[in-house]
Amino acid sequence: MTEPTSAQDLFKGRHFDQEIIILCVRWYITFKLSFRDLVQMMAERGITLSHTTILRWVQQYVPEFEKRWNHYAQPVGDSWRVDETYIKVKGQWVYLYRAVDKQGRTVDFLLSKRRDVAAAKRFFSRAAKQHGAPRVITLDGYAASHRAFDKLKTSGILPRRVQVRSCKYLNNVIEQDHRRIKATGQADARVQTIRDGCRDDSRY
Repeated sequence: MTEPTSAQDLFKGRHFDQEIIILCVRWYITFKLSFRDLVQMMAERGITLSHTTILRWVQQYVPEFEKRWNHYAQPVGDSWRVDETYIKVKGQWVYLYRAVDKQGRTVDFLLSKRRDVAAAKRFFSRAAKQHGAPRVITLDGYAASHRAFDKLKTSGILPRRVQVRSCKYLNNVIEQDHRRIKATGQADARVQTIRDGCRDDSRY
């Protein structure tokens, strides 16, 4: 992974102060806000912005912020919980594959047009390449995910020592989070914005 750009170079030439940019991007990611919500909130604070300006900030700075998060973040745990959900991105329905550790920290994610063995293999292999193989992984009952994991073990991409289990209770942490993503009504805009800003990332 490339080193994050220095803060001085990251905001060089920007008309607005870096604290304003960081605040808008952080609020957009953290809270259930639209770009127009942020325009209004900034106006109430005496700052005039257009929603397209904030859109460009999110597209540019989310990948850079992600580098910093990955650079300084604690390693994810070795017990993963995996779930897939169906979300709408730019008018098209796609599957979101996502894994978290038992503390709820995101291990990795993948957007795929199909929910099948090939997509699951791609997701698992990239997550393991990024973080190393888990000690144990909790899957839902979907057969394709189990077949994909077996194939990766057989091919040697994942070690045979990795335990696979299915437990509805243990997967609650990620399933509840996916319900929250759908409930915002803005999953489409949020995922697509990050996707556009990370178009060179191998995950896409």
